[in-house]
Amino acid sequence: MKTIKDSVHDHIDVVGVARDLLDTPAVQRLRHITQLGTARLVYPSANHTRFEHSLGVYHLACEALTTLGIEGVQAERVRAAALLHDIGHSPYSHTIEELIHRHTSKYHDDVHDLLTESEVGDVLRSNDLQPDTIADLIAGEGELGQVVSGELDVDRMDYLVRDAHHTGVPYGTIDHQRLTRELTFLDGKLVLAEGNVQTAESLLVARALMNPTVYNHHVTRISKSMLQRASERLLSEPDIDAEQLRRMDDHDLLVALRATPKTAELARRLSYRELYKRAVWAEMADVPDEIIDADHETIRGYETDIAENAGVEPESVVLDVPGRPRMTESSSRVIVNGDVRSLGEQSTLVRALQRVQRDQWRLGVYTPAGETDNVGIATERVLGLDTDGTLVSDVRTGFRTTLDDFE
Repeated sequence: MKTIKDSVHDHIDVVGVARDLLDTPAVQRLRHITQLGTARLVYPSANHTRFEHSLGVYHLACEALTTLGIEGVQAERVRAAALLHDIGHSPYSHTIEELIHRHTSKYHDDVHDLLTESEVGDVLRSNDLQPDTIADLIAGEGELGQVVSGELDVDRMDYLVRDAHHTGVPYGTIDHQRLTRELTFLDGKLVLAEGNVQTAESLLVARALMNPTVYNHHVTRISKSMLQRASERLLSEPDIDAEQLRRMDDHDLLVALRATPKTAELARRLSYRELYKRAVWAEMADVPDEIIDADHETIRGYETDIAENAGVEPESVVLDVPGRPRMTESSSRVIVNGDVRSLGEQSTLVRALQRVQRDQWRLGVYTPAGETDNVGIATERVLGLDTDGTLVSDVRTGFRTTLDDFE
């Protein structure tokens, strides 16, 4: 057994196959992948890593397994999956995941190749565990996969608390101990036991508050978009491919960006926080549906058109269009009066928060500080935005929706 002191969960005991996996290169690599990517440019203390988070997920998985009464080989599989669930992450966590997927068809939880063709696979097999079985659990497959990746998974329980702790914001606080104690299986579905509607709602409230404050803070989105564009240009170079990029850590990527002429300027700006500014920050109601639903190539075409219209270099315009708001946690299941119900149909609060998500949605266009006026006006013309001249419309804490709207 190995005991590790953790900033969130205090002491974590790592035993069995997890202890053997701890020092493998694939797991140790996670020490060099920041949990929140470029959010540390907003919150300087947000330097925690995927390694710390993976230990936390492992710890909560152990607690959940005790509650669920799962032991033996099945428990060892879940513990291994919990510790390994993030080894597929590319540099800066989710920041360039879509770019990697476009080139490799793999997301961070597609790890069959990483488990079978590395030292990790040797460790798993030496513990009588099959790498493919662990990879399936990481992807959320099967009954026990829901513990690692699902609407009530231990992954979400850890990152909300950990991200709030390291950013210093008070919004991600949830009762993760109660959540793990109240889990149960019913008809093969992971659910919360009777009397836990509010417990499930706490996850949604935490996410609703963390999204605009941390995950989608405008500086986080600007720096994330700049890093995405730089990484895309890096992949256009002949001496690097997507698989190499996928297995880099944060330091590797930044060094590669600095050393490549096409990306050196963006790397410099990211290194010294000389970020682009918002030329447009538009509400969903002001943006045509075809823009919201545009694919990657179409968005790049819009960027070129905006740059030409504004008379600036193409690389000086970044168009950032988030996906339509969704709340996967609303399908979490809770037992109410003996029946299993989805949180979305049971909770009035869920419907209010879905409205809040729509109100918080923003389309962003970013450019160097001296070009914001020209680029903003050009964007309005090219995209056909209906902003009434208010190109930057910000929302901080005002929830315009109340529960009374849904009574």
